[in-house]
Order: sequence, then C-alpha cells, then structure tokens
Amino acid sequence: MEKDLTPRPGIADRLSAMIQLPTVSAERETRGFEPFEAFEALIAELYPLVHEKLSREKITDLGLLYFWQGSDESLDPAVLMAHYDVVPVDENDDWTYPPFEGRITDGWVYGRGALDDKGPLVVVLDAVENLLASGFTPRRSVYLSFGGDEEVHGNAAKVISQALHERGVTPWLVIDEGGAVVDPPLPFLKGDAAMIGVAEKGIATVRLSAFSQGGHASTPKGLTAVSRVTRAVNRLQPSTFASRAPEGVIRMLEAFARKAPARFAAPLRQLAAHPKVAARVLTAAGGEMPAMVRTTISPTMLSGGTAHNVLPSAASAIVNLRIALGETVESTVRRVRAQVRDPLITVELVEGSDPSPESATDNEQFALIEQAIGVSHPGTQPVPYLVMAATDSRWFHRFAPAVYRFAPLKMTAAQRATIHAVDEQVEVAELERGEVFHRSLIKGL
Repeated sequence: MEKDLTPRPGIADRLSAMIQLPTVSAERETRGFEPFEAFEALIAELYPLVHEKLSREKITDLGLLYFWQGSDESLDPAVLMAHYDVVPVDENDDWTYPPFEGRITDGWVYGRGALDDKGPLVVVLDAVENLLASGFTPRRSVYLSFGGDEEVHGNAAKVISQALHERGVTPWLVIDEGGAVVDPPLPFLKGDAAMIGVAEKGIATVRLSAFSQGGHASTPKGLTAVSRVTRAVNRLQPSTFASRAPEGVIRMLEAFARKAPARFAAPLRQLAAHPKVAARVLTAAGGEMPAMVRTTISPTMLSGGTAHNVLPSAASAIVNLRIALGETVESTVRRVRAQVRDPLITVELVEGSDPSPESATDNEQFALIEQAIGVSHPGTQPVPYLVMAATDSRWFHRFAPAVYRFAPLKMTAAQRATIHAVDEQVEVAELERGEVFHRSLIKGL
C-alpha cells in the first residue's frame, strides 16, 4: 500500500463515539433532538479541518451538506452520501455488548450503526480530514450529504437533492450505501466480490382496510373485518408479481461468468443472454435471488379490535412492497387491488417511490470506483447488482446520471445479518480500508 494512503490511527474510537449517541430517528418523539444535535457537535470536534475548510449548511432539521471547492470549477462535482440515524433496539434482544456502548474489542467495533450507516459515514469523514491535513485539493468539487432520517424515509436527503438541483448542480458521481465487499455470492466462485448497486428497487407501503358491523363475539355474522383483512393479505402471494431480469442483474451474471470456473461460466453466460430464463432460474434459486427479479410483498403490521369478546368494526394491515425495475408505484397498487379481489377492502397507498433508472458500468465513474476498490481491497472483483432496499440516493438518481450504492467495507453473511438486528459489528481493519477507498476515490476525481 502506498505510504500516503496509510490511514491515521483512531478511526475505531471515532466510530465508537458516534455509536454512543442514540440517533434513533424512529424514537425522536421520546428521545427528542438532543442525540442528533450532539452528533453534529461531535463530528465538528472529531473533524476540525472538515469544519474549518469546508462550508456547511443545515438543510431541514436533520440534513447536513458540506461543500469542498475543487480546483477546476468547470467540472461537475461528486456527492458522497451517508446517514447518521439508526433503527431502534428491541429491549428483548440479547446483545453481547450494550448496543449504544460502542465497545471496541479484539479488532472489532460493536453497536447499533456500526454497519448501517455510521461505519460508512466515518470512513468518508476520515478520508476528507486526512486529505485536508496533507494539503490536498480535489480537481472536482465534493459535496458530503449526510441525513438523519433515512431509516424513517424522511425528507433530509430529498430536500438536499432538491436544493442542489435548483442551484443547477448536476453531480458527476453520487455514492451512497448499498452494496459491500462480500464473500463469494455463488458457491462455485472464489475470491471476494465488491457488489456495486447500479440501481435500486422502488418502495410502496400499502394499507388494506376493512369495515363491518361490530357486536358480540358469540354471534358473528359472515366475515368479520379481521377475517376479511386476513384473507386479503393471504391472497398476496409471492407469485402476485411476474419475474423479470433487469439490465443490472444481467450485468451481474456477466461479471460472475468472467470469474467462474469453465464449467459454470458457460451456463452463466447463457443466463445473461436470455433474461426471461434468467428471471425464472433466479426466482427458483431461493434466498435473496428472487427479490432481485420481482416485486416482493411483506405484510408488516396488523391492527383491529378492542377486546377479546368484541367483534371489531374495523381492521387493517400494512403491507410493504419493494418494487422491481420495470414497474411503478401506480402499477403495483393496481396489481394489489386486482389480487385482493374484494371490493369491500380499501387499498390505500401510504407512501411510495418508483424504482431508479440504472447507472452505466462502461463509464469513467464506474472505472474510478473499480480503481479505488483495487487500492483498498486488492484482488476483489467489482460486480454490478440491484439494491433491494431503499437508500437516500433515490432522490438524486432522478437528475444525476451516475448514482452508485456501495459501502467499501467487507461484510460476511453473518455480519450482514446483524444489520437492523443483534450484535451489529464492523472490523477495525475494514474501517481503515474503507478510508483508503474514499481517499483514493477523491484523489482520482
């Protein structure tokens, strides 16, 4: 590794300090804004050069936008994104270490947000601080866009993107969370893969509601509101939506084919050449694969009733759908109504956003990401893929031509399972590599 890309010590301590602030966006009503305000004060303390050399704007109560002027003002800027809010912790979960302690032990940092998304945030800030300390100025200007309400689908990133758009800023490159460096995603592959999200699925939250005559539970008459809603939910099976393989999935298969042993390379190339067949095969593969090629349906909340012996007059269910590329919020809600097949069920769209367009992989931006991965994680294969969750970058892809979703940290399958769950943790060595990635990326802008 080049001497000037050696990270400074202490990145684990900086992440630990961030984790100790419970910036739980879903609990702002009970916790208040104090943890978020303390977080702003903390990063000002931890990154003095960032706050001295870069301009900073507060956009909404929870959005932070930093601007680093580049040497060539004629070039479009880059936007590096992250969010500093985290999801709640279930009090019944058994963490090895308290989730907001930020314990550092045996080369790992534990705590809520270690991977999602304070770990990816700290490597960005460390890289910028270190470059400033060396006197470096990027050729392209750089924006740092940090949101404090991503986990509740808030407005911080949306308003930041709108502000830049209204100012006539068209980012040359946007990088947000999404993929990571992972173990071989297919069992016959060797070596790590850097999964770079070139697009993301859309999202729709739908409420199914039913109303019926209440009364005593001893004399039910026909379907109750609870029964009707339950039947509607049960009709929303995985097969409700057809499977299709978008370009991002095809490019993923092509990339895997280039590294696969000969006996597997040919079948992968055949799948890439026949998207309809690829969609069927990936649907049958199970695991995460079906979610890449079709809209998924997840009932998440049920409500109705006031007492165990009273027929409820109303009941409802919340269903979360992740919309496949090629579909829209409107077409998704229309399909849900058709599948429910009950005029007495009200189908209401609570919130939604369409899937993103797909960013290219044959451009300078993707090549720059590949180059930075080669510095931070030598020998790792960059692979384009489709992000199944929603990220804040969805507000930029509507007007920015090159939006990618990649956190430059190696995450095993076991680690990824801790995101939004128990014992979230990140390896200190990976934080250091992540900082190297961003430092290399910024130098190459």
